Amino acid sequence: MGCEKNYTSRRHFGFAIITAIAFVLPFIKINDSHFFLLSFDKSKLHLLFTQFDMQELYLMPFLFIILFLFIFFLTTLGGRVWCGWSCPQTIFRSVYRDLIQTKILKIYKNIKDKQKQQDVSVFKRALSVIIWACLSVLIASNFLWYFVPPQDFFAYLSDWTNHKVLVGFLACITLWLVFDVCFLKENFCVYVCPYARIQSTMFDNDTIQVLYNEERGGKIYDKGTRLWKKPQIEGAQCTGCEACVKICPTHIDIRKGMQLECINCLECSDACSKVMAKFNFPSLIEWTSENAQKTHQKVKYLRFRTIAYVAILSVASVVLVLMSGKKEHMLLNINRTSELYNITKDKNVENSYTFLFQNTDSKKHTYYFDTNDTNIKIVRPSEPIEVKPNHKQRVIVILGSKNLNLNDQKDMPITIKINAYAVDEKEKISVDRETVFVYPKKQNLN
Repeated sequence: MGCEKNYTSRRHFGFAIITAIAFVLPFIKINDSHFFLLSFDKSKLHLLFTQFDMQELYLMPFLFIILFLFIFFLTTLGGRVWCGWSCPQTIFRSVYRDLIQTKILKIYKNIKDKQKQQDVSVFKRALSVIIWACLSVLIASNFLWYFVPPQDFFAYLSDWTNHKVLVGFLACITLWLVFDVCFLKENFCVYVCPYARIQSTMFDNDTIQVLYNEERGGKIYDKGTRLWKKPQIEGAQCTGCEACVKICPTHIDIRKGMQLECINCLECSDACSKVMAKFNFPSLIEWTSENAQKTHQKVKYLRFRTIAYVAILSVASVVLVLMSGKKEHMLLNINRTSELYNITKDKNVENSYTFLFQNTDSKKHTYYFDTNDTNIKIVRPSEPIEVKPNHKQRVIVILGSKNLNLNDQKDMPITIKINAYAVDEKEKISVDRETVFVYPKKQNLN
C-alpha cells in the first residue's frame, strides 16, 4: 500500500532546531564561559564552557580531527545527508526561495515547481533581495558572535568608528550571503563547495543515497544510449508527471540515476509519494543503499568502514577530554629586560625581569614564586600578586645575589628555575619556568 512521505517537513523542523541553537548558544554562559568562542580580541578559546588561553591551543588540532572524521563518517553512512538536512547553504536557500520568494512574494508559481519563475515585476524580485539582505545582517552577526561575544559585539557596533575591522567583516559576510543565496544559488553546491567534489570517493554500495527504483519504475533511463526503456517489472507505476523533476532545487532528473548535484534533500521522494499514494503504491524514489535496493533487505549500517570511523572518533574524543582536563589554571611568561645586570653600591648583583602572570581560573588568586638557587634572593616584589579571574598582571621582578661566583674574562649566565604558585592553592596551582641570571666578570665590580 502506498503512503505519502513527508521528509520535507522533517527537514524544516530540523532547520528550525538548528537555527534556534545557533542563535541562542552564544548567549548561554556558565561561569562566564561560552560553549564555543574563539576570541582573537581577548586571545581566548572557550570550549564546553571552559576557557583556554591562546597558549593552550593544542586542543584545536583535536577539534579539527574530530570534525573531519565526523564528516567522513557521516558521508560514508548517509551520503550527502549533511547537504540536504544541516548545511547552512541549504537552510538559507530554503528560507529565501521557499518562504520569501514562493509563499510571501509569489515569485514562483508554487513550492512544488522550483524550475520556473512567474512573470513578476522587478519590484518583487528586488524586494526579495532586500528582505534577504536584512536577514543576512542578522545571520552574519550570529556568525561573528562565535568570535566576538554578543555583549562586546553590540558595544563595538555602538562605537563603530573605533572598530572598523569588525564592521568590515560584518559587511563582507553580509554581501557574500546576498550574492551566494540570491545569485549563485545551488551553483554553490554544484561547482564551488569542495565537499561535493570529494564526497563520491567516500561512498560504497551500502551508503544511503536518494535512488530511483529502476526495477519498478515506469521508465528506466539508459545512460549508455541516453534513451528511456521499459521497466523490468510489469505493473510499474511511473506516470511521467515529472513532479520529481519540477521540485528538485538543483534541477536534476533523479530518474537518470545518482548524480553529483543531488544533495539528499528528498523533496523528489515526497513529490513522487504524493502521486503514487493515489494508486496505493509507495514512492519510486527511495532513501536507501544500492545493495539494500537490489537485495530487498535493510541497509547495512554496521560495516568495517563505519565501525572504524566510530572507533577512531571515540579515541579522538577521549583524548580531547583528557587533554582539556589538563588545563593549567595559571600561566607565566618571563622576559628579561634589556639591561643584563645592575651592580649596587654594596656590590649586590641584580637582574631585572618582567613576569606576566595570567589567572585562567574562574576565581581570583594571589601568586608568588621562589628560585631553586639559594644564592639568589627575591628583591622585588616583596608581597604576593593578586590577579582577578581570567585576567593578566604584569610585574617587574628583581633578583639579586651577593655570593658571587665570578669569571675573570667574561660575564657568566647561569640557568635558574622559577617556581610560581598560587599562595592559596599551592599544591594544586603551580608552574615551573626557566630563565637566566647573569653574573658580571670581576673587572666590572671594580
